[in-house]
Amino acid sequence: MEISQQLQDVEWIPRPKILALRRLGITTAEGLLTHFPRRHEDRHQFPKFPREESDKPVCLSGEVIKTSLRRFGGWKKIFEATLQEPDANALSQPLTCRWFNLHYIQKMIATGQQLVVFGKPRLRGSRICMDHPEFEVIENDEERSIHLRRITPIYPATEGLSQRVLRSIIYRLLQELDTEPIEPLLPKNLKNGDRGQAIRAIHFPETWESFEVAREHLVLSEFFAMQMLIASRRNESHSKLSAARGGRGELLEKFLRSLPFALTTAQEKVIAEIRHDLSVGHPMNRLLQGDVGSGKTVVAIAAILLAVEAGHQAAFMAPTQILAEQHYAVLRRWLEPLRVKLSIRTAARQEESFLPLVEGEDKADVIIGTHALLYEKVSFPNLGLVVIDEQHKFGVVQRARLIRQRPDEPAPDVLVMTATPIPRTVTMTVYGDLDVSTLDEMPGGRGKIITAVRNSAKLGEVLSFLRAQLEAGRQIYVVYPLVEESEKLEAKAAAVEYERWRERLHPWSCELLHGRIPGPEKQEIMERFRSGETKALVSTTVIEVGVDVANATVMLIENAERFGLAQLHQLRGRIGRGEHKSYCILLTSEPSSETAEKLAVLEKTGDGFEVAEADWEMRGPGDLLGTAQSGLPALKIGNLKRDAELMQRARRAATSIFASDPGLVAPQNQRFQQLIVEQQGRTFSNVS
Repeated sequence: MEISQQLQDVEWIPRPKILALRRLGITTAEGLLTHFPRRHEDRHQFPKFPREESDKPVCLSGEVIKTSLRRFGGWKKIFEATLQEPDANALSQPLTCRWFNLHYIQKMIATGQQLVVFGKPRLRGSRICMDHPEFEVIENDEERSIHLRRITPIYPATEGLSQRVLRSIIYRLLQELDTEPIEPLLPKNLKNGDRGQAIRAIHFPETWESFEVAREHLVLSEFFAMQMLIASRRNESHSKLSAARGGRGELLEKFLRSLPFALTTAQEKVIAEIRHDLSVGHPMNRLLQGDVGSGKTVVAIAAILLAVEAGHQAAFMAPTQILAEQHYAVLRRWLEPLRVKLSIRTAARQEESFLPLVEGEDKADVIIGTHALLYEKVSFPNLGLVVIDEQHKFGVVQRARLIRQRPDEPAPDVLVMTATPIPRTVTMTVYGDLDVSTLDEMPGGRGKIITAVRNSAKLGEVLSFLRAQLEAGRQIYVVYPLVEESEKLEAKAAAVEYERWRERLHPWSCELLHGRIPGPEKQEIMERFRSGETKALVSTTVIEVGVDVANATVMLIENAERFGLAQLHQLRGRIGRGEHKSYCILLTSEPSSETAEKLAVLEKTGDGFEVAEADWEMRGPGDLLGTAQSGLPALKIGNLKRDAELMQRARRAATSIFASDPGLVAPQNQRFQQLIVEQQGRTFSNVS
């Protein structure tokens, strides 16, 4: 059988299983063989049934000696299967497996069957139980060689495709596959063995050592393919020609002299890097990462002024209308005295402002906007610089769309900014085609932020504190995760709680802000809060980025357990913008140790880089490599956190190849050309 074989043409795979595989996105032999196990279980020898409970899942095998179905609480049902261990004696203790309200389970399990179960044993009275364990029914000795007495793969599955069936199909497919060695698409310094053998060993390893060797081979293959694609993008960007767009710096010097504060050393360093980028003959592609309040906007203005002085337009793109409006207000304040003309384009409004750079000129020097800049007919007759704020909310594909709107024109310089610090491994992947600058120093004169976690039962005490802060003349945010209540989530909703807060905080004025409010009305609400007319703002995460009100010194975040660490840190960054001490109160009704551990991080540190690393440790990378955000195909086996060292090795290898042979024309490198063909839906785990 060939690796490219369509599964629908394989006669021995039943039609219903073909349809189930399609639901997993699998249509070819290659797709099935790169549907890698999510874990393996050592089923060589099962331990005796446990006598005590454990937080670690165990794999056990036994015979079903009894089943029962009980009803409780009206319509609720519990199905129990009692298992007896092999070679049971008078002292053996049975294991009770329980499933709640899963009616189909009772049709699958019967007395006399051999069952393999995987789950956490728990002590329930005098019984050892497993609740909702994974299970398989083992029917004959032939199956035992695939499913038992070995290191057994466990796969991502779907309805109508059990582990046992999926494992059997993959096992037979491997037996029928042509056995010619498959040359891996790896350079010699990364290669360790035959790719075909690695594919076999990742599914059905003979030993744990052979599994680790196979996994390393496949992860390196996946990471190397990714890094070749990233290196090709970077090489393509550096090979493009563009006019030097850095002015002499007179406008920049005027701006810096007008600032009521001195730049930090980090800001000076990054501005110097940008000046260098703008002076060379290929487009700038730079990522600026800095914690909330580290002064990224000042650096962006510096880049804009250098481009404008050289006679070019700049586009400044923000993820929300509120943030775009705020950038517009800030830039007008700083740039209009320098006679730089601005305009704003959002979905809600288009407004021109005001003083032209040259008398009578009718085009804007700086256009500020949201996603509307991507889709509306905005004219960029001389676009030289694109600044994208909160890059992680846009993604590479959208960034490319803005940059390539005029394919016949030279590519603009690009500065992307994020206040969400990025772990190094992610920087090498999602942002691997960009040069990276970091603002790791905070400006002086900021008020200290004290963060405290409180149980929702303490709301009365918290309310007294809030009223005391309002009495002292401060303003407050109250943040909720939802706009309206949901049956699925018991989180409180901003729209429902708003009326309660109006009563709680009377006589101070209180308003509601969320994403569904029309743009102009939203702007009016924010303006009243900025001016101090409104004292309390009940809001969703629409205020997460960019809202800057120096007198707002208290933030209460309800249902704090519903938010990620990075998002909580972003929200907290809305306070502490002025000279006064600020307070962030994380209110939670979730008593779990996981919640306590997560929220304790924010009590201990205000450093966004420390928060990001802790978030990374607790949650892993998540969907950082989803195609919507990165423009890169999804990983199927590599793990950015676990395999960071392998990613570095793959990056060094790819960078070295492009440094010596950017066109991949050398005989030993020509085979890598197929790795940099960007195809819709392609992954990095292709077998051939």
